[in-house]
This record gives sequence, C-alpha cells and structure tokens, in this order.
Amino acid sequence: MPRRTALLLFAIVVVSWGLNWAVTKVIVHSVFPLWATAIRTAIAAVTLLVVQLIRGEFILPRKGDWPVIMAIALLHMVAFSALVAFGLKFAPVGRSIVLGYTTPLWVVPGAALFLKEPMTRARLAGTALGLLGLVAMFNPQAVDWNDHDALLGSGLILLAALCWAANILYVRVHRWVSTPFQLTFWQTLLATCVLSILGLLFDGMPQIVWSPSLAGAFLYAGIVGTALAYWAMAMVNRSLPAATTSLGILATPVIGVVTSTLALGETIDISLLVAMTTILSGIVIGTLPPRIFSRSPRLQPSCPPPR
Repeated sequence: MPRRTALLLFAIVVVSWGLNWAVTKVIVHSVFPLWATAIRTAIAAVTLLVVQLIRGEFILPRKGDWPVIMAIALLHMVAFSALVAFGLKFAPVGRSIVLGYTTPLWVVPGAALFLKEPMTRARLAGTALGLLGLVAMFNPQAVDWNDHDALLGSGLILLAALCWAANILYVRVHRWVSTPFQLTFWQTLLATCVLSILGLLFDGMPQIVWSPSLAGAFLYAGIVGTALAYWAMAMVNRSLPAATTSLGILATPVIGVVTSTLALGETIDISLLVAMTTILSGIVIGTLPPRIFSRSPRLQPSCPPPR
C-alpha cells in the first residue's frame, strides 16, 4: 500500500476508535452492557466474514491458531470490551478513555516480570510518569470520593486495561501460524458466543427498545469501530513502521475526549488534561524503541556485532 494511502487509512482508524467510546456510552444507556457488547461483536463477526470471503482470506483455524484465538477473544473482546461497557455506564467518556489507554503502562512491567524483557531507564521513567498521571487524575480535588458509581466505573476501566495488557503479553510470545487478520472472524465469533451466554445468565433475554439512533450506533460500533478497523489496521501494519503507528494511536484518546465534550456535553477539567498529557508522554517514553530518541541514528549498528 502506498505510504500516503496507508497514512490516510490509519487516520480513519484512529478517528473511528476515538468516536467509538462516545458511541458505546450512548448504547449502554439503553442496553445492558453484556448484550451491548455481544450485539456489537456479532455485527463485527458478520462483517469480517463477508470481508474475508470477498478477499479470499477466509480460513479454518489450525491447531496452532486456537491459543491466540482464545486469548484475544476472552481477554480483549470479552473482558476488555465488557468491562469498558460496564465502566462507561458509571464514568464519563473522557476519564474512561484515558484510563483505558493506560494499557501500555501495564505492559512494560508485565513484560519485565513474565517475559524477562529488560526494564530500561526509559521504560522505568515512562511507567513512573504514567503513574504520576493517574495520581493527578484521582487527586481529591478532581474526584468526589463519595461518588461510588464514578469510582466503580473508573475501577472497571482500569481492570479492562489490565486485561488488554495481559492479551498483549500473550500475543508477543505466540508463534503465529495464520495471519492475525485471518483469525479475526473466529475471535469475534467466539467472543459473541461467550458474551451471549453471559448475557443470558446474568440479564436474561435482551429487552431492547429499538430506534434509528440506537440501530445506527450499533452499526457504527460493529462495522466501523470494530470490523473495518481490524481490517484497516492489518493493512496499515504492513505498510507503516511500528514507531509511526505507536505514536499515531495515541491520538485516539485525544479524539475521544474532544468527542465526549462536543457530542455528550462532558466537561474537560485541568486535572484530566494534565493526566492525559502525563500518561501519554509516559507511554511514548516507555514503549518506543530507544533508537527513536537517539540523536545520531546512523551510529546504531545495522547488523549484530561480530562475536
């Protein structure tokens, strides 16, 4: 894919994901969170199946594919998505999306603990800076500690971020047999089945009062925010450097915060701005390769030194 086309497609993904938080907030006002996530994921599964059939990329999973299918489906599509949906029922979108994007902060210490990746000074500084942002977000002047619903919502979003981090850690060590995009339909299908069973167990049959706006929100979340975003990111990752996508994806929470302000009337206070800036800065420092910050990249060896 030409670089300009890939950048445009990447920008569309970032914007669609940023908008998706506000759309999910609208959905969970009318539908139980488990069913909201199940219906959105079902729409995504059908869309991905059609896209893969058209592109000739539909496959039956092999034996080595099932561990990563289960990890992504259960940790990301079920746990992360459902916890976010529950959290958005109680917490504002702006605060929620910043908490949700703390995931890379938990990946760094998790990789050091479980994958034995080195905890460099940059990673340590980035993690510390991100945690400082969390402190700024939850300082007594910014949060009403007597508002138990808001605290519950924030806690659920943080738990969702930890589930996403666990998923990322597994994906790092997984030995891929099929490509990530070829497995997305099976991941969404498994997630839909699990979420539907959980919805039946905890909420019973869904009682939904359908309206054009609710149907439109579901279609956007399922088709644009999930299915097409997965396809687009698979294309973008083949065409753009990892550093570009790592930096660019950080625009998602910014777009989400702005959207929640314009569309939902939420307010942005100084503590949220400080926290968002600090957390995103910590992610940049802690997760990008050290050579990105090198002043003399030409001095970096292009091949391993001789033994």
